[in-house]
Amino acid sequence: MKTLCIALKRHSFMAAITMILGLPLSGQETSLAFAHDDPALTWSPAPDFFPGCSFTILHGDMEHPNMDFLFKVEPNTDVVNHIHKSPERMILVSGEMEVTYEGEPTRTLKAGSYAFGPALKPHTARCLDNGPCVLFVAMVDPFDAVPVTGKE
Repeated sequence: MKTLCIALKRHSFMAAITMILGLPLSGQETSLAFAHDDPALTWSPAPDFFPGCSFTILHGDMEHPNMDFLFKVEPNTDVVNHIHKSPERMILVSGEMEVTYEGEPTRTLKAGSYAFGPALKPHTARCLDNGPCVLFVAMVDPFDAVPVTGKE
């Protein structure tokens, strides 16, 4: 019984801390479900060095770890050589995209393809003509994208 009381006190303490900090209680976070063409999604232009690209954040935010977003690339558009500090996990939702990581052969992703990009590895992409290409991206660390010059 003493152990149960200690566990309940610990649980109450943690619940109080999460409420004070404005965090959701465990299991009380709202679930989400979106289609890539859902009109409720708000698309924003990507940084200037990604012309013809836009994104929408699905879960999380750019300044914190574990953010999920959709990245849209218009047909026949190149994504410049760039790096991220974070590894990224991706699934191509629509279109057909060529992806090239430095020192590796170009791979063609089709809708439903999974790709993993290591942190700090330069890479380029190209959405082919049957786009737009919509890519689901899960970042491990806060989002960043830095163009790599001289290696395009």
